[in-house]
Order: sequence, then structure tokens, then C-alpha cells
Amino acid sequence: MDDSTLSLIQRALQEDIGPGDVTSRYFLTDHLRSTAQLVAREPGIAYGVEVAETVFHQVDPDLTLRRLVNDGQTFAAGDVLMEVAGRTRSLLTAERTALNFIQHLSAIATQTAAYVRAVQPHPVQVWDTRKTTPGWRSLEKAAVKAGGGVNHRHGLYDAVMVKDNHLAANGTLETLQQGIDAVRATHPGMRVQIEAATLEQLSAFLTLRGVDMILLDNMTPATLREAVRINAGRLWLEASGGITLSSIGDFAATGVNAISVGALTHTVRALDLALDIP
Repeated sequence: MDDSTLSLIQRALQEDIGPGDVTSRYFLTDHLRSTAQLVAREPGIAYGVEVAETVFHQVDPDLTLRRLVNDGQTFAAGDVLMEVAGRTRSLLTAERTALNFIQHLSAIATQTAAYVRAVQPHPVQVWDTRKTTPGWRSLEKAAVKAGGGVNHRHGLYDAVMVKDNHLAANGTLETLQQGIDAVRATHPGMRVQIEAATLEQLSAFLTLRGVDMILLDNMTPATLREAVRINAGRLWLEASGGITLSSIGDFAATGVNAISVGALTHTVRALDLALDIP
């Protein structure tokens, strides 16, 4: 586990426990021991199992954990994902933080898998976005991959994305070409993408050298099909903007290469998982 994830776990525990779990301290004796089960109340795809295990061990290294479902595996309602045994105080102190991580991350993996199924049989990738919970980006993007999605750029540093506000501020074809040439000189191999809101912009951007991909923003399926025709296979095309689970199939059928969906990470309902002491 990387240092940033461990630091996030430690901050989450400090946020919840503070100077101490007063309920467990005064209502559970120190000698009490229990075995708890992490149970699924609904089906899904697991992600965050290792994170949850780390939460328990950060609270009490002596807890014994038995993993029954691995990250990326599907589970059914009623399945036990993990068993944790040891001091009851420790189990209940770690419970909520462990659940917060695994419920949220498993929800992302599960929702991503639903979007990936919805684009079949078209050969289009489902991409995530930077619309992530601050501090959680690496975990949330890993959960997207576990659900069969593809990670878009991780941040502002690993790919070029010239968006509408860049274009509004300084978006002539001449300045765009100068910027692309400078990126190619200083960051060879970095992906360069430009956002187009109209077919006219798309046609103009196809005249530029060094562009890898065009983001087609808020276009209807009919307009996207025309964009695919105009592009004629020259560049990768990404569709984005207001695409839902119920509509993504129509967008996938247009012939674009990728569809990015912010809802994979910013609009998820935590899966119904619970820690039960039988």
C-alpha cells in the first residue's frame, strides 16, 4: 500500500476516533473477544478489501483477518467478504471507517461495471474523469479499473487537455499550434487532447499537428455520428457530457473510441455492506 493511501486511512481514523472511542471504552470490557463478518446486503464488485484490512490493523495489529473475496471479484447478497476476529473494542472502533472505504470504493467498481456492460457490444472504452473526492483520487480510479473501466489522465500533470476555458482565453489556431509544438518539444510522448463543442471546431482542430484526441463535449448521438464521419479515423474521439447509464448505449453506437463519465466517481451510492457479530 502506498504512503498516500496509508496517510488517508490514518487521517480518517483520527477524524473518527479522536482521543478515544468512549462507547467501547465504557460499555465493552477489555477482555471481550468477538468474530465479526463483513456481509453484503446486495450484490456488487468488491474494491477496498485491502484498505479495510489496513484500517483494522491500524486500530489493532493483533486482529486476525480472513479474506473471502478479493478486490475485483463479484459477490452476491448474503456473501461474507471478510471475517475479523479479536478484541471486540478494536472491531467496533474500526468498523465505521473500514465500512466507509469499502462501501464507497465497491460502489464505484460496481457502477463502472454497469456502464461497461451497457456499451456492449460496441468497442468503446468507458473512462473516468478528475471529478473525484479530494484525496481519494488514486483509490477511486483504481476502483474504476476494478469495474472494467479505463483511467483518463490522473491530474493536470500527465496529459494535455485544452478545454473550453483555455480556448476562450487564448484559443486561436496559431496559439494552439504553438502550444502543441512546445509540449511536443518538452514532453515527448505526452497525450494532447483538445475539446470541441461544435463540428466546426472539430474540423478546425483536425488541421493541427500533434493532436492525439478530440473531446466531443455535450454533443447528441446524431452529431457524434457526423463527427466520426468527419474525423475519418484520423484521431481518437472521446464523447463526454451528461451521459447516463440509460443513454450510454446510444452514444457507444456512434463509433467514438471512448466515453468519459463523471458519475463513475462523483455520483455513487454506497453499497449496503455491514459488519455483523453473529
